Amino acid sequence: MDTTGAGLKQARPRVMVLGVGNILLKDEGVGVRVVERLREAYTFPDNVELVDGGTAGLDLLPIVEGVDRLIIVDTVKTSGPPGSIYRFTPDDIDVKVPYKTSLHQIGLIEVFAIAEALDRKVDAVIIGIEPEDMSSWGLELTPTIEAKVPEIIALVLKELDAVGIKAVPL
Repeated sequence: MDTTGAGLKQARPRVMVLGVGNILLKDEGVGVRVVERLREAYTFPDNVELVDGGTAGLDLLPIVEGVDRLIIVDTVKTSGPPGSIYRFTPDDIDVKVPYKTSLHQIGLIEVFAIAEALDRKVDAVIIGIEPEDMSSWGLELTPTIEAKVPEIIALVLKELDAVGIKAVPL
């Protein structure tokens, strides 16, 4: 009989919602803005962490280590129209989604690659949105992206629900 607990699976998964981006460049900050709105509108069980990852890039590796499920919200620059929303996993990045729009995103790819090389592959999903403007200075999202924030929040809540986590509206 195992009395050490080593054979027991963690009853409540550690889940992180990670918003990344630069809030000084309009739509580039959408991930951070979504995390802020989630904090303002919901309460979550104590096994859920909402993190403003900013532009940390490779510095995110120790932050996401030990997380059972990672939900990342970020911009995704493809050829789609502004406001297009995508859901994919790190395994999809090389093949399906060109995911290189800024230095912090290159860092995310490196985080996934390093974690996998260290045999610590991260169970992650990325919810991305095609930005309209990431080159102008400004703290506000463009109206196109602002209008999509409720849809992104709904997708994050759906991902949480899929692992048995219910957010409670404030």
